Amino acid sequence: MFESWPALPDDDRGAAGPHEGPRTGPAQLIGRAAEMGRITAALTAARAGRGGAIFVTGEPGVGKTRLAAEALAAAAAAGMATARGRASAVGSPVPYRPLVEALFLLARTGLLPGPDALGHHGPVLARLLGDERDPAAAASHVMVGETVLRLLGSVGEGRGCLLVLDDLHDADAGTLAVLEYLLDNIGQQPAALLLVAGRACGAAAELAARARQRGAATALDLGPLDRPEVRLLVATELGVTPGAVCPELLRRTVAGSAGIPFVVKELAHDLAGRAGRRGRQGPGAPAVPAGVTDTVRRQAAGLGPLGAELLGMAALFGRSFPLPVLERALGRDHGELSAVLRAAVASYLITPDGPGTQWYAFRYRLAAEALLDDLGPGERAGYARRAVRALTALHPGLPGAWCAPAARLYEHAGDAREAVRLYGEAARREMGEGAVERALELLTRAHRLLEPGTTSPEAHATLLERLLDAVACSGRLDRVPAQTGPDEEGGGGDGDGGGVGDECGAAHHLPARRRAGLHARLSEIATLRGRPARARAHLDTARRLLDAHPSEAHTPVVDLAAAHVELSRVAPDRLATAAALARRAVEGAQGARLPDVAGRALLLLGRLERDQDEPAAVAHFSRARAIALARHLPVLRVRAEMELATVAASHDDRPTRVERTRREALRMGLFPLAHEAGLVLALDRIRRCAFEEARELIDDAAADAARLGLGRTLAALRLAEAVRCAHQGRRPEMREALERLTPLLDAEPTARALSYGLARAFCSLLEERYDAARQEFAQALAHDAENPSAGDFGRHGVILLLGVLDGRMGRRHLAAAARASAGGTRWNHQFAGLAQAVLLGREGRPEEATAVAGKALEAAELYPMARRLCLRLVARAAYEDGWGEPVDWLREAEEYFHGAGLRAAAGACRALLRGMGASVRQRRTGTEQVPDGLRRCGVTAREFEVARLVAVRTSNKDIAARLHISLRTVEKHVANLLRKTGHPNRTAFADSAHDLTR
Repeated sequence: MFESWPALPDDDRGAAGPHEGPRTGPAQLIGRAAEMGRITAALTAARAGRGGAIFVTGEPGVGKTRLAAEALAAAAAAGMATARGRASAVGSPVPYRPLVEALFLLARTGLLPGPDALGHHGPVLARLLGDERDPAAAASHVMVGETVLRLLGSVGEGRGCLLVLDDLHDADAGTLAVLEYLLDNIGQQPAALLLVAGRACGAAAELAARARQRGAATALDLGPLDRPEVRLLVATELGVTPGAVCPELLRRTVAGSAGIPFVVKELAHDLAGRAGRRGRQGPGAPAVPAGVTDTVRRQAAGLGPLGAELLGMAALFGRSFPLPVLERALGRDHGELSAVLRAAVASYLITPDGPGTQWYAFRYRLAAEALLDDLGPGERAGYARRAVRALTALHPGLPGAWCAPAARLYEHAGDAREAVRLYGEAARREMGEGAVERALELLTRAHRLLEPGTTSPEAHATLLERLLDAVACSGRLDRVPAQTGPDEEGGGGDGDGGGVGDECGAAHHLPARRRAGLHARLSEIATLRGRPARARAHLDTARRLLDAHPSEAHTPVVDLAAAHVELSRVAPDRLATAAALARRAVEGAQGARLPDVAGRALLLLGRLERDQDEPAAVAHFSRARAIALARHLPVLRVRAEMELATVAASHDDRPTRVERTRREALRMGLFPLAHEAGLVLALDRIRRCAFEEARELIDDAAADAARLGLGRTLAALRLAEAVRCAHQGRRPEMREALERLTPLLDAEPTARALSYGLARAFCSLLEERYDAARQEFAQALAHDAENPSAGDFGRHGVILLLGVLDGRMGRRHLAAAARASAGGTRWNHQFAGLAQAVLLGREGRPEEATAVAGKALEAAELYPMARRLCLRLVARAAYEDGWGEPVDWLREAEEYFHGAGLRAAAGACRALLRGMGASVRQRRTGTEQVPDGLRRCGVTAREFEVARLVAVRTSNKDIAARLHISLRTVEKHVANLLRKTGHPNRTAFADSAHDLTR
């Protein structure tokens, strides 16, 4: 997997260490803008003579010291005096250690005043600096505090001073007493205190709490970074743009670091370093960065022998571990372990996991892995045997979720046979709960343990079947077992299933009928990946095996795979052949009692029939859902609900159910299904002209599909992007999207017809290139005849309307469209309804034509672009045959097209209006309409249109409706106006822009 990560620049991939990359100086501070804002305000106040104090707290590695360094840099850049000291628990205690260190720094930089400048406080300063010639007696903490206070006032006079004291959780009592005095008296000094401490309970934490309560200090508690901030930090560390960070590298960094900046940096460089080294890194390479391992090792060592034993055994469970099991395995009660647990929590190694004290979790996953790596083989096996005995004693029969931790313990104990059995059972339970990703992880671990003799051939085949089913559901094609041996480079890691193919061979003694089922599953995975030739090869193998060894239990699986393969074939009869295979799979699965196979075959059959016979399709989908509910198959249930939601949305145009299904699919780890739902939503957004929302959906899904290697899904998303550009009349961007689609056409052959009907022809219509549009629709129909599509590319909608307007189509075509279920969708109803109105008008029935047109345009209300295109298309026929309101329609269409920047369509509307003798609004396309003052500020003509509405305090939502643009576009124009004109907000702009309303 690593070799596919484009995370480092090419010239950095030759570096050998775990920290290679272009990091040469202080990195950008990520995710701390709000905290730096408060610190900057405190520095500004200090320069004005109003001192203050800020406590910075947080867990180790969260960036407290990094924030302090940024504060020191900001203070120095502002011309302030700066000093820094740090407490330490290493070596013998030094009184006032952080204060003395800061004083020495001031002395080295020549900023420390001489003792005489401090009057009778001079001897105290001399004693602090260790001048043994000073005869002064030991000073009280109050006297020391006053001395430091006066010194800060002297150093900061006229410029301000920042004093940073770090690691105060290790400070001596005297330092904290002096700080308490400073906190109470710093307010009248030109100095700011930045006090850094951990969150652990202690004297420093108590001091911070008291100071906050009485208003002597404010607090900044630093939390972990969120995912976008982690992405930015990784990009900064590796010297690339955020968009160039490999999604898989980001996923692993987020999962392994818990957002702790120190761990993020270490892990990102380590993972990227492995990608750069490719084959130079052997299988024994450490999984945890050395810096993280050293940190965790030091923290664990501080807990003593019992703490090390507790955490070492806990690490066997993974990130979370059950305390009662450890108590029994260690032979200690809760009271004996409570002190160790408190210390481990205080050191941020572990944290309570959920309510009560039954479960704990390591603060971040890499901590558990580092502790596990530190255990020797014998020690690890011994710990595991003790833990599994305790677990099985406390939970006989391993009910519920206890199978998975028991399997992990047996694996660590070296009992591969029992580990494989329990991993398989745990995965079965997880799939029953819809936890597909978790099941896939468990099955992958089980498969890695398989060796000859580990389990029976039948059990081996069952494990492989479940693993491949989970791979297909999740889309995690990288989890197809890789080929082993000399051909590893070309094996299953790319999703072709070479490794499983090896296991299907006679060397593994798998029965032929089971091998046929495995090859059928590999065929479906190859289809998902967009490799039809590979899919056909696996299918041919499966059929040969079944011909020699017939099996009623495996024939339906092969038939279902064959139906999917048929859809990737280019042939006029492919839909009929696929439907016949799907029906045979349903019948065979029912006889063999394979409910999941029957349900999936019903879903495919429903998809194939949906456009022509929607009631039958809905019946298939409903039947699949009923099977899923009766047999407790959550994956099948969600798939069926997705199909039903898509059908419902095509009529009521309320995609709420689709959105809900998409969220559930993402939660369950069903990524191909989630992307299908995202595609439905994106096309809905395109039709509603919510183009930015559509772009976000498409871009996010396409990035994930590319990462997962889902070729068919990626092809559909590339097509959706072309459609999005076409519906905005952006031909260059549409062409680029279609070019990106071209290499994927073998994965989705029907995309050819759809690309002509949904993208090219629609764009030509918006450009007033009607001859080109007709040719492109004809090309779509030709491709569909050669290779029928189950999707609608306009045949029952816009193509029908154009054909009626041209006189090429009539009542017969309208009736055929009405019989097809696709013709009854809300999107197609606007076109088909207006086609009927045109025919009624020609037949001399204007009242009926007007009524039918009204209903069609009512359906079109949700589709701003399509509605105006319809109005422009039928206006001439309505005018000539005396029905509808063609002049008003053209004015509405012209207004919309002008606002959308579609000049050709707007110009055509104006020309038609002139031909009807109607008045035409004059349009100025340049910036001459913008007042000189605003023009000098760089305000564009479009921004001026928005400005006139802002001036009369029109809301953004109403502006969007008035100008027929998206709300996000309005927000962008308003932000540009405020920036260009220098107004702080829209109210101030409106107050100064009265003349714009005249």
